[in-house]
Amino acid sequence: MKGGEGTVGREIEVPNPNNGQPCKSVTLEDLKGKMADFAKERDWDQFHSPRNLLLALVGEVGELSEIFQWKGEVPKGLPDWKEEEKLHLGEELSDVLLYLVRLSDICGVDLDKAALRKVELNAIKYPVKQCKGYKTAEEDV
Repeated sequence: MKGGEGTVGREIEVPNPNNGQPCKSVTLEDLKGKMADFAKERDWDQFHSPRNLLLALVGEVGELSEIFQWKGEVPKGLPDWKEEEKLHLGEELSDVLLYLVRLSDICGVDLDKAALRKVELNAIKYPVKQCKGYKTAEEDV
């Protein structure tokens, strides 16, 4: 997570984290611990300031945006995409998530609680009665 080498175009052997067993659900807390361990093992804590993590996150969002840049609108589920395109998308989405989790940890923000609170605030800001049935979210809200 310090540098920015992608896996696109390279064949890599990815270890199965569960030794062939079905993957269990993962929590933000699990990811937070894994990212903290990952950084500590590599002595990268020195580089993981809030500013540096935010800039890395923005860079990863840019890489994610590049995937969609010239595709126009795409249908849900991405039915016309090749498996390698979906794999690449998953990698870039994961990079964004992992940097976000790491940033929230370094800043001391409980991302679980903050996200749930934000959903509740959005429900107040955009009540169903005022939003449902409108073609755009901005109309009369």
